Amino acid sequence: MMMVAGFKTLRGRQGKEKKVKEPEYQVFSIAADNAPVPGCTVSRLISELNSCPVFHFSLARRTSISPESYPVSKLWVVASGNMDAVVSDVRTKLKQGDLYVTPVGVPVGTEAEENCVYTEITLTKETVMNDIIKAGEVFALKELLPIQKDRIVNMNIISDDKVKFALMSFDEGTGLTEHAAPGEALVFALEGKGIIGYEGKEYPISAGQNFKFAKNGAHYVKADGPFKMALLLMFE
Repeated sequence: MMMVAGFKTLRGRQGKEKKVKEPEYQVFSIAADNAPVPGCTVSRLISELNSCPVFHFSLARRTSISPESYPVSKLWVVASGNMDAVVSDVRTKLKQGDLYVTPVGVPVGTEAEENCVYTEITLTKETVMNDIIKAGEVFALKELLPIQKDRIVNMNIISDDKVKFALMSFDEGTGLTEHAAPGEALVFALEGKGIIGYEGKEYPISAGQNFKFAKNGAHYVKADGPFKMALLLMFE
C-alpha cells in the first residue's frame, strides 16, 4: 500500500535557528541513525542555520511523499537504498551515493519501492551552482571528480554566504593540514578510506560513514589509499 505524506519546514522556539543536530566526536552513519519505520515516511530537521533547512528523510518500502513545488531548488543526497523522483509522469531513479537537484516551480515527489534514506538541503535564490549540475538530472557523487596522482581535487557543487557543498578526492598519501572552518560541517565519505583528525584524536572513516565538525573545530584529513568525500558546510 502506498503511503502519502507532506512535510513543512519547522523553526525552533521563538524562531531560533537550529544548529546541526548530529553526533559529535565520533564517526556515525546517517543511514543507520535514520532507519525507516515500516509503512511510514519520517523527516528529521537537523539544521536550520540561516534559514537553510537540512533534513534527513526516511522512506519505508512502498511509501511516498506527494509532489510539491518550491520557489528554490532542493538538493537530495541518497544515503542508502533507492527511490524515484517523480515529476509529472517522468520517474528518475536514485540510489545510494546519488545527487539530485529538484527543479524550481515544478511539482516533484518521491516514491520508494525499497527502504531509502536521504538528506535534503534547501538552497537559496542566491546560491551559486556549479554549471556541471543540472536540475532534474542524477549524478553519482563519487564519479563527478577523479583521483589524480599526488593531488587533492576539489569541486564546489553549491556555494553562497550561507551554505557550501563541495566534493574532494585525495590520492594515497595526500591530505589537508590542520585548520578550522567558520561554520558547522558534515562529512560524507563516498569512496575508499580516510582518517579525520579532530581536536587531538584520529577517527578512521570509510565509504557510507559520516562525521561532524563543530564551528571552529580544529581538524585535518588524511587519505588511507584513494579517498573521496563530500562536505556540507553551514555558516551562521
